[in-house]
Amino acid sequence: MKQTDIFQAMYQHATIGIILVQPDGKIAKANPFAEGLFGYEKGALDGKNVDILVPDAFRASHHQHRTKYHEHPTERVMGEGLELYAQRKDGSTFPVEISLGHIQHDGQNLAIAYINNITHRKQVMQEVAEGKSRLTSIIETAVDGIITINRRGIVESINPAAAKLFGYDPDEVIGNNIKMLMPEPDKSGHDQYLHNYQTTRKRKIIGIGREVTGLKKDGETFPFHLSVSEVKLKDQIIYTGILHDLSDKKIAEEKLRRYAKALERSNRELRDFAYVSSHDLQEPLRKIRAFGDRLQAKEGDKLSDKGKDYLDRMLNAATRMQRLITDLLHFSRVNTRANPFQLVDLKEVLEGVLSDLEIAIEKSHATIKVGELPSIEADETQMRQLFQNLISNAIKFQQPGTAPVIEISGQVQQRNAHLSSTPGDRIATIRIKDNGIGFDTKYADKIFQIFQRLEGKKYEGSGIGLAICKRIANRHGGDINVESTPGEGTTFLISLATKQLIEQ
Repeated sequence: MKQTDIFQAMYQHATIGIILVQPDGKIAKANPFAEGLFGYEKGALDGKNVDILVPDAFRASHHQHRTKYHEHPTERVMGEGLELYAQRKDGSTFPVEISLGHIQHDGQNLAIAYINNITHRKQVMQEVAEGKSRLTSIIETAVDGIITINRRGIVESINPAAAKLFGYDPDEVIGNNIKMLMPEPDKSGHDQYLHNYQTTRKRKIIGIGREVTGLKKDGETFPFHLSVSEVKLKDQIIYTGILHDLSDKKIAEEKLRRYAKALERSNRELRDFAYVSSHDLQEPLRKIRAFGDRLQAKEGDKLSDKGKDYLDRMLNAATRMQRLITDLLHFSRVNTRANPFQLVDLKEVLEGVLSDLEIAIEKSHATIKVGELPSIEADETQMRQLFQNLISNAIKFQQPGTAPVIEISGQVQQRNAHLSSTPGDRIATIRIKDNGIGFDTKYADKIFQIFQRLEGKKYEGSGIGLAICKRIANRHGGDINVESTPGEGTTFLISLATKQLIEQ
């Protein structure tokens, strides 16, 4: 094959536009790819002025540039061509890279334009630029601090959040060693740590993250969590640190720790007092009842009517005192002698309680309406105690001549959307409603206090039952509230976490 044939084949089948232009601006020849690139049919460009391929906005100056090139032709190789815009037959424009050359043909200097459509390249470049802009915006507006350093520990960038965290302007930090932001002994040991990591690859922070201490410009130190990642770029390795200020969290944790300690001491003292007092009271109380029973059995007939009345009152008082002591012990043991949490079906627990209260229910002609109840992690014994106390109260505090009607139902609710894994995120709300005597809601808090009884001694009881219920609800990550109207009944709303914390 002749060399001219080879060149002709290359010209015809090239995947780049090739156009030969005469000094007068007319197109001598355009290859098929160029014709298709600009939207023309075969041979339609031959003899046309090359200016028709130039957008209207640049056409006026193109003649001057073209003339100047023909007078002093200079080659521009691919990759170093001019990035311009070209115009198709339909008037649309697109970006191109034009490389130039020249040849002698039939005594004329012909310019050769190699035209490469760079639309895709421009799109990629624009996407990269937009990506960089987005990344920069994210870094600049991030709530957490972000710092990058090189292999020598020199700060290359610091976002506004990090600069504010340490009390510096960014220019005061960039170009300096990162250890300027560290107190001793970390400051003295940082260079050696970087060296050890780079030589041994043994990680202490890089790729792991941990809590560290930072040094502000004013000399104040503060805690933050530092996560460092190693980034391998084309020509270097950098380390990017993400900093999350822990100051408020640590202060809150310390306050909570101290409060928990104080609360633990207070509760321990209260438990000890309740336990010791209850046991110390038990012995003399047993003697009072024992000698009272003997006196009633052996000497009762010899006592006057007034004496018998005094003795009955004394024994009744001793019985009430015994009940108070027993309830006080139950109250003090809600947390100290509790069973471990396990999955409990509240409906099964309620069925057992209703079975135990069968006689009281029949005697009062009470109607119990039970709806759906969930299963939760709980202390089954305390759940039984909770239901028994509340249902017994609903039966006991009934209106004269009216049979009690008690409605019990429950549902599970989620405190916050998308959060359900932590104990306390999901709450079971149990509703116990009755048609009893009710009370003024201004006393709503009072009824949960120990030994508080709104009805005085009109109804039997120690005044500790609802206090026990509240303590049980609190132990299960919830609380108990009440809604009531005198003469219209009472509704207790018990909230219980469906998942409990593991008790230590």
